Amino acid sequence: MTRRLLAFSVLILPALAVAQNVVYRCPGPPVLYTDALTPKEAADKGCKSIEGAPVSVVQGTRPRPPSAAPAPAPASAEGTRTERDQQRARDSDRRAVLTAELRDAESRLAALQAEYNNGEPERRGDERNFAKFHERVAELKAALSRQEADIAALKRELAKLN
Repeated sequence: MTRRLLAFSVLILPALAVAQNVVYRCPGPPVLYTDALTPKEAADKGCKSIEGAPVSVVQGTRPRPPSAAPAPAPASAEGTRTERDQQRARDSDRRAVLTAELRDAESRLAALQAEYNNGEPERRGDERNFAKFHERVAELKAALSRQEADIAALKRELAKLN
C-alpha cells in the first residue's frame, strides 16, 4: 500500500502540478508564451490559453566557470620576439595586398578617366537616344568618384602601416 502511494506521489502528482499551469500565447511583435499570468491578466492583454499542446523547454548552454579559462602564457624575451616576427610578417603581407589593390584601383581609375574623356565620352551605337548617353555619362562620373574614394582609402590604410 505504501509503495503504491509512493509511486502515485512520485509519478502522478508532478504531472498534476504541471497540468495546473496554464500556458498563454500573447500577441505582439514578439509572440510571448508564458505561464506566469493570472487569467485576469491574460484576458486584459488579449492572451489565449493553450490547452493540450505540449510545451517544449530548451535549455541554453552553460557558461564556463572562470577557473576553466586558459592561463596566459608567461612572457619571456624569446616569446615576445616570436610574436614580433609574426606581426611583422603579417604587416608585410598586408602591405603587399594593399599595394596590389592600390595598383589595380589606379589602373581601373585610368581606364575610367580615358572612357569618361573629361565629361565628353564617345557615343556608342546603342545610344541614339540622348537620355541613354546622358545616363551612361552619369554612371561613369559616379564610378570615377567611387574609384577615387577607394584609392584614397587604400592610401590611408597603407599610411597606417608605415
